[in-house]
Amino acid sequence: MAAAPAVVGDLIIPLRSWMDIEAKKTPLMDPKSSPKTCSKESIIRKATVAYGIVELLMRSDNNNNVEPLDEDVVQIDNFAVHVSKKSSRQRHQLWDDIKGVSMIYPELALSIEEPAYLSCLMAPEEKQGQFGRYLEVEEMMMTSEVPPPENSPVRTAVAAAAESDDTERTIDHNCYYLVAKVLYELFVNEIFPEDSSLAEGVTTATAAATEEPAPKRAKSSHLLSPRAKGGKGIFDKADLPFQIPSIVRMHQLGIPASLCLMMENLLALRRDNGQSSDDTYKSLRDVAEDLHLLLLDPDRFLFDNEVQSCENMKLRYRKEKLYGRDKEETLITDAFCRVSRGKSEAFFISGFSGCGKSMLVNTLRARVNAVGGYVIKHKFDSLSQERSLSGVISAVNQLCLMLKDRNTHPKIALLANKLRDEFGADIGLLARIVKNVKVLSPEFVSPAAAEEAGGGDKMNARSVGFTLSRFMRLVSSPKHPVMWADDTALDVIHTFLSDTMGSCMFFVGTYRDNEVHADHAVFDLMKKLESSHVPTNKVSLTGLGREDLNTMISDALCLYPRICKSLSEVVMQKTKGNPFFVLEFIKSLKDRDLLKYNFHQKRWVWDEGTIRAEEITDNVLQLLSSEMNGLSDDVQLLLKVMACFGTKTSESVIGYLMDSADYSAVRDGLKKAVSDGFIERNREGTFKFVHDKVREAAYNLIPESDRKQFHYNLGRVLHSVCEGKDVGDTILLIATQINHGKEFILKDNELCLPIAKLNMAAGKMAIDSCRHKTAYAYLEVASSLLPNDHWESNYDISLRLSFMMASAANSSCKYDDAEIILQRILKEARCTKDKLPSYFVLSQLFQAQGKVVDAYRTCSSILTQLGETIPDSVDPEVVGAMIPETLRKYDEVYCDDWLGKKMEDYTLRYVIRLYGQMVLSAYFFKVSHIVAYFVCKVAQLSLENGVCQHTPLVFLQLSIIIMRSGNNIACAHRIAKDAMALSERFNVSDQMAQLNLNFTNAVGHLEWFHAGTPRLRVCFDSALSSGNAEMGFFCALQLVNRSILSGEKELTSLLKEIDYYLHLLETYKSEVSKNYLLSSRETVSMLIDKGEATSIEAKEYLGDVTDPGNKFMEMFYYQQVLRNFWLGYGERCRHFAQKGFARIPQGKYFFHIIKFYYGLSLLEMLKKKLNYVRQKEVEEIIESMKVAVKHADSNIRNKLELLQAELHGLGARHNEAVALYNAAIASAKKSKFIHEQGLACERAGLYYKKMGFARDALVHFQQAHACYKEWGSSVKVGAIQRELDGFISVGNNFI
Repeated sequence: MAAAPAVVGDLIIPLRSWMDIEAKKTPLMDPKSSPKTCSKESIIRKATVAYGIVELLMRSDNNNNVEPLDEDVVQIDNFAVHVSKKSSRQRHQLWDDIKGVSMIYPELALSIEEPAYLSCLMAPEEKQGQFGRYLEVEEMMMTSEVPPPENSPVRTAVAAAAESDDTERTIDHNCYYLVAKVLYELFVNEIFPEDSSLAEGVTTATAAATEEPAPKRAKSSHLLSPRAKGGKGIFDKADLPFQIPSIVRMHQLGIPASLCLMMENLLALRRDNGQSSDDTYKSLRDVAEDLHLLLLDPDRFLFDNEVQSCENMKLRYRKEKLYGRDKEETLITDAFCRVSRGKSEAFFISGFSGCGKSMLVNTLRARVNAVGGYVIKHKFDSLSQERSLSGVISAVNQLCLMLKDRNTHPKIALLANKLRDEFGADIGLLARIVKNVKVLSPEFVSPAAAEEAGGGDKMNARSVGFTLSRFMRLVSSPKHPVMWADDTALDVIHTFLSDTMGSCMFFVGTYRDNEVHADHAVFDLMKKLESSHVPTNKVSLTGLGREDLNTMISDALCLYPRICKSLSEVVMQKTKGNPFFVLEFIKSLKDRDLLKYNFHQKRWVWDEGTIRAEEITDNVLQLLSSEMNGLSDDVQLLLKVMACFGTKTSESVIGYLMDSADYSAVRDGLKKAVSDGFIERNREGTFKFVHDKVREAAYNLIPESDRKQFHYNLGRVLHSVCEGKDVGDTILLIATQINHGKEFILKDNELCLPIAKLNMAAGKMAIDSCRHKTAYAYLEVASSLLPNDHWESNYDISLRLSFMMASAANSSCKYDDAEIILQRILKEARCTKDKLPSYFVLSQLFQAQGKVVDAYRTCSSILTQLGETIPDSVDPEVVGAMIPETLRKYDEVYCDDWLGKKMEDYTLRYVIRLYGQMVLSAYFFKVSHIVAYFVCKVAQLSLENGVCQHTPLVFLQLSIIIMRSGNNIACAHRIAKDAMALSERFNVSDQMAQLNLNFTNAVGHLEWFHAGTPRLRVCFDSALSSGNAEMGFFCALQLVNRSILSGEKELTSLLKEIDYYLHLLETYKSEVSKNYLLSSRETVSMLIDKGEATSIEAKEYLGDVTDPGNKFMEMFYYQQVLRNFWLGYGERCRHFAQKGFARIPQGKYFFHIIKFYYGLSLLEMLKKKLNYVRQKEVEEIIESMKVAVKHADSNIRNKLELLQAELHGLGARHNEAVALYNAAIASAKKSKFIHEQGLACERAGLYYKKMGFARDALVHFQQAHACYKEWGSSVKVGAIQRELDGFISVGNNFI
């Protein structure tokens, strides 16, 4: 190792001189006084010098060219201290002036310093009062000699060495004795006492003991290892003081007991005539490591514990330290760092209970907080009736509080504005799920229920998960990543992590691998994440290794690790290294007096032989249970009660119990349980068990045969105390406790109905907060408590309860259960009016599962019962007459008076809703004129009977029918706008997605394409959040198709968005929507690179292509026209266009798009060979486009102008062609149709090339190249590049 130069400017002082200076600066304390800070600083300085001396001796010992470590070398006058010239004000501490230690003979010097990367971690003001230092030593060159004092043995030794280099090397146990002498003189500044006469205050018996032969003294010394003494001695004499004179003197002068113990161990070999015990030093390295430990954590290891009684003496566990997990800690830290760069990731930790899973997670808290992130945590409670989604909601509620507490008011206001922009009218849905979102803005509150009575709740587990995902996407970012430590709600977690639209989340899932089987949901989640390409890491924790376990025990006992090894071996055998078990085992040894504290020597003592012989369980649960059995009745009662509630209990619940006579003792029990370390209070004011095993042991205090009764009694008492009070979510806790004793309820008929109502109330509260699975569990209990004849004896309750159960089951995606319950209602309900809500929900249930025929038949059945005529088929001519008749009636009736006429009839309102549902179902398998028939019929009903909240949807459907009939575009547009205006009169937030989608379908092509896309994105989010997933994905389809048509989105970004929708569909299982999206995806993939690198295996499914009711064929032909046109396959483009004309209604917006591409393809054909018939077709297309442009100028004008330019170019009308090409380019640019701007430039370039205007052709090809590149179509960029490559510049001419 190369020597480091000595620090320039440091002072080098002989050690003895430095000791004299130190003695004057900080005189040793009076034996009767207590240690002071100044003496602590002096001790640290001396310990630093001692560390340097031992390091010097160790290096000298390891160097074969130096003299043996005898009394000439190991003595005070052979050492010097390097100190800093800086004043104390310039230094961080008063005790950090020691810069090195050197040895005069043999010549050797070491620098002592704290690494810069550690010393700079704290500011000087933060270091005040903090003594621990991580020191490193490095050999350095001697820059000046310090001569030994006159008459010093060192001077004689140096002279002798100059004459002879043949001194024989002898290293024995005497070296440790010499080191002890040096350390004694260093710390005490007195000559080392060689006999007992220097030990003041030692009893005659003790003095005599020190004069015994070495073997006898070994037997009398209580510091010897019990293993060496047969298991007794150290433990029997645990209260004896130090007995060796030099150590007694050190103790009297206030030298810390840790240094006294070090002296004892250094002297042991000489005292025992070379016989080694467990506590004696084996090498100078051991001594150096002990001194380094004292300096690293002096408050724990160096200075004495000032506690003066056994009652106050506690084991000093490092609660926040993670032992033996360096590798795992590095892995989880690296994973979080990757997340901080902007991508979500998952990390799974498995292991037995108590192995440190939670501690490993907690190591990241400080790092997450430092980068402005947030850690939210939730743990599954097996005793709670709450279901997993409730855990997610609870954790997000935590996050809201953290956002408020850790941000300034301006930042909170900014976040609130972002939430308003993101959620819009849906902010009430978010507030309904996440109650604490109101802390970010008082206006964020859940709206009052606006749904029609008995209408059901569309929100479900998926919509809740999607809404939470939107929220998490907004509040998480690389700057503010969210770390989620959880083991529940796995489906929602998958939704969060696989969200490709911007979430930045680090999920850490922990589970006990000895308690889960291969089919557990956690393994399914891992597979889903991997299939969704979410980075996933897995680690498994086992017991600690021997060294780490020993370090853990050393820290707890504040003892040198080498001394704790004998105890650690016993603990390892009993606990297998499980960290939590280790701590509880050590605690049990203390409680049983198998581990005692010696107040004279200020250290813990034990006898491992006695511990081995004791019958101590090797099961942590039994250990805790045994400990708890010895607690007072009050504490046991508190522990039992909290164990019944689960892992945590709110302060308010404890308060309710204190008000009861049966549980008033929990107040005192709580205080003792907290002080004893079983319970802790978190920042939210909730009390929780410190570990799952503690809760498990507390629960075991209740005999298994008595548990149901205990839960039941607890719930009944809480119920009686809280009755008549607004206790919020506590009602769920009360119902849960009582439900454990359902068998006791069933024995008392008078109790059944009240408890059933209690569970109904709990279920209603859970539904209101979107915890549908939890609600279903309570409602199931309520149903089981009703009598067998409840439909006769308790009809109203039965009807209400059954419908609530069906809604909760439907929202929990338990479709089979929901269908059974709804069918039961339809069977038992006494009148049609009572059946209406169930019929409607049943039709929605079928629709959500893609069973459109069943949905249609359900609506048809009840409408027939209500007197409506539902024909199987309708003559198209009849429908043709109904449309103008409905328009005439609309024009006659629609006025302010009619708008003020509300539809009061409950049954008629349901008729309107059922027709609307039937129209939606019929669209997928009925021919278009059947759909038109139902729309006209329900529109006429509305016009005859007044308005209700469902009327706007009816009129939007009517405008679609009119538009597709092609008869009256202006009228269709007017009715659509009237419908949207009418919707503002009602609270129809749950219908907004459906209304906007129908408005887009009706007249969306009449407005600028770009204007409609933001509305569709909002509708998509709103629909999925409100539980109307079907409408949401219809919005997504419209959004994707508009993006393709408008060129609004770069194609690779659009592909990513489509993949996001397809990913969501893996959860929602809508094959219809998936098929449409796959078709659009294939088109985008072909436009990018012909699918070479962007295609996927999944493809569109055509179904029966001959079925006239197969609506997918319309989309298929449309997509084929797009693909083939842009890829240059003209003949195939025309083939599919002609197929599309036969299937697609003229009023659909993409009918005109097909016409446009078909016309351009015909013109390409005509350029090769003129055909009068085909030219006439083009002219007819242009005429139809002229009509369309009057209604949708921004969408159609550029297309019309390009068709006209091509036709004029074909007819050699050069000036007109050039003008129209320029106009088409300008119009496309104005409408921001980048792809059609490129198309117009390309066609203009081809025309100029044909006409021989090379320069103009080149300019237009270059413009086309830029447009296609911006659009993201490699196919078109390549095609234009080939045109550009054909140009050769010759001077100023292009060939």
